[in-house]
Amino acid sequence: MKRILLAGAACLALGVGEVRAQTLRIGMAAEPTSADPQQYAAAPNSTLHNHVFESLVALDARLKAEPSLATAWSRRDDTTWVFDLRQGVKFHNGQDFTAADVVFSFCRMLNNPGELAVSYSSMVRRLNRVEAEGPHRVVIGTRQPEPLLPADLSSLRIIPAGLVPARPIAFSLDDNCAGNGQHWPSLAQFNDGSAAIGTGPFRMRQFGRSGVTELVRHDAYWGPKPHWAEVRLQPVTAAGPRLAGLLAGDHDIVEAPATGDIPRLRNNAAIGLAIAPTTRLIFLQLDQRNPAPFVNGGAAPNPLQDVRVRQALSLAIDRNAIASRIMDGLALPAGQFLPEGMFGTIPGLPVLPYDPARARALLAEAGYAEGFSLTLHATNNRYVNDARVIQAIGQYLSRIGVRAEVDAMPSNVFFGRRARREFSAPMGGWAASAEETLLFFRTWMASTDRERGIGGSNYGNWSHAAFDAAAVAALTTMEDAERGRLLREASRIGLAEMPILPIHFESAVWAFRRGLAYAGRMDQQTLAQEIRPQ
Repeated sequence: MKRILLAGAACLALGVGEVRAQTLRIGMAAEPTSADPQQYAAAPNSTLHNHVFESLVALDARLKAEPSLATAWSRRDDTTWVFDLRQGVKFHNGQDFTAADVVFSFCRMLNNPGELAVSYSSMVRRLNRVEAEGPHRVVIGTRQPEPLLPADLSSLRIIPAGLVPARPIAFSLDDNCAGNGQHWPSLAQFNDGSAAIGTGPFRMRQFGRSGVTELVRHDAYWGPKPHWAEVRLQPVTAAGPRLAGLLAGDHDIVEAPATGDIPRLRNNAAIGLAIAPTTRLIFLQLDQRNPAPFVNGGAAPNPLQDVRVRQALSLAIDRNAIASRIMDGLALPAGQFLPEGMFGTIPGLPVLPYDPARARALLAEAGYAEGFSLTLHATNNRYVNDARVIQAIGQYLSRIGVRAEVDAMPSNVFFGRRARREFSAPMGGWAASAEETLLFFRTWMASTDRERGIGGSNYGNWSHAAFDAAAVAALTTMEDAERGRLLREASRIGLAEMPILPIHFESAVWAFRRGLAYAGRMDQQTLAQEIRPQ
């Protein structure tokens, strides 16, 4: 049926799209979990939130920091930053944006019981000062030097202080901004729309969990006005129905069409494509706990604690074959934790090797000549071909004697279970918000330190003193050359120890009806304000 649609239904998309020239209908590959911009830093959430809310700093399509609600920033010293705020900005409810809203927003991130995986509070806990110097300037102090602070702030979205009864709020980590005595907007209020008030180019008319989210243009927006009067975000998690909806005229643009359909779409005159390289790394994260719940039936000992076993699992995986056959060439096989050329990567590294004979020898050396059993967990509707990729990995591991079962599930189930650390070998995906390995190491590989806001996604509980000595030192190194040296040293240790097995970097693909133009983004977000009629 899909092939018939590709050949015959594409003409319908053009006609329907022209009729609804002021409404843009986006078919999303995954659904947002909530309308709360401070709840969970998943890509579908960011896509929704970046229509409605803004941060002090924005990232352009190539992850370069640029002004947003702050027009400029500078450092008074290594731990003190000054942000000059944009004047004349209105929230969707007509209130003026001021420095008080920044202080309130950062305090609410410390007082959000619905937050998952310390997505935002971990960043705020690295600060020790957020103060208003008048209505249009904010001074932010960091506990340690933070070389990537502007890029980090791009994910911290601002909500109006007027969401709660007027009361002076001062930023303080010691008592969470006196959070116990303050009313804060709830997850339910964001989802019902009453608290979903930002300064962005669109207002939220309706949030549809498992359904359509409706946005309308914010005509008082301070920046360039979007072309679209209305935007409809509709999750369609299966690639086939998503593409069929585009070709039938139900969507104007869709995320992540099936890679196998790309050659046919290239030859369809009614369809345009955008393909963008990304920093999204697909990887396996290996559990270091003892026992581990899904290794050898949850009984001790845990073979994943042995570096030789982790190296063997890596050697068992043919990354080139996955990229070419399963990803249809729309992926870059991984040689390290970010694509080569980005800051902190090691020049000249080849793709991580495929050597099943060496893998079997390492297992035998570690005492597992007969292998062991484990379960691989993954999403089946979040990353490009995720269910097929994890099945292939399971088959590769089985060839070296590891009895690998695969359990792929919807993302709305997977992410909550992973955050509760229920898995032993989950397949994850993560895209850097700046072109630097520091972000991946800080979030996924550094020893967990909640007070410092690092290691928040180190679900495998890996801890390595030499890695931390390099990666954690890089967190506070403002001088680029020295920070780069430290990050390369951390990369070498991480690639030798293999607590995380890099698999590949996704390419992002969008398909859209003729008459639209979209360049795509490295962060894989689909932003209506960047989609234009040709």
